[in-house]
Amino acid sequence: MQTTPKKNILFHQYSAPVHKSVKAMAKLNELRYELLPHPPYSPDSAPYDFYLFPNLKRWLRGKRFASNEEVEWETDAYFGGLETSYHLEGLKKLETRLDSVYELKGDYVEE
Repeated sequence: MQTTPKKNILFHQYSAPVHKSVKAMAKLNELRYELLPHPPYSPDSAPYDFYLFPNLKRWLRGKRFASNEEVEWETDAYFGGLETSYHLEGLKKLETRLDSVYELKGDYVEE
């Protein structure tokens, strides 16, 4: 029987119970993804807190919306217009942040 070669895919997820469920972990094993460790919750290690949402907030600053649908449309337009380089930059910043969180044993990471 031929086995599928291991994929060189690193997968990062938070330690929420749903992410650690038997079903989720079985799927990750089936896909042969390497799961990156994640420290206990810290706003310093959550990319949406230090990278994703601050940039979205800058994008939305000063704009006015007449409905929730307009907010959703503008948010979709923002994320849809992001280049791959934006996500790669975020991953590099996450790596740096996680290194700092580990070095400081979970203490606050300065900007």
